[in-house]
Amino acid sequence: MSKVKKGVYDFLRGSFLTDDSALKNWRIILFVVALLLIVIASAHSADKKVIKISVLNKKKRELKAVYIDTETILTRMEMESNIREKAKIRGLKPSESPPKKIKVTIKI
Repeated sequence: MSKVKKGVYDFLRGSFLTDDSALKNWRIILFVVALLLIVIASAHSADKKVIKISVLNKKKRELKAVYIDTETILTRMEMESNIREKAKIRGLKPSESPPKKIKVTIKI
């Protein structure tokens, strides 16, 4: 058997884990596994954050639409023509004489 075939065969059998120098191989394997677990955990964390951001953006758009609707309604309610109609329903009418200033003087 050639060296390449023997090396592949030994690798597939897992003899690199049971040799005399297996302790060094196990350390490297455990280190790589730990790094893989960290990468997987950070990927899941990033996915959760992306989902949370999309949910918050959706809520933000909905709240903005509600704000614009409410602002439009309030602006219509504040129009002078609207206020005059409501005042007329209650029996109020605009004053025919201009307002007068009242001055208060206090003598000690």
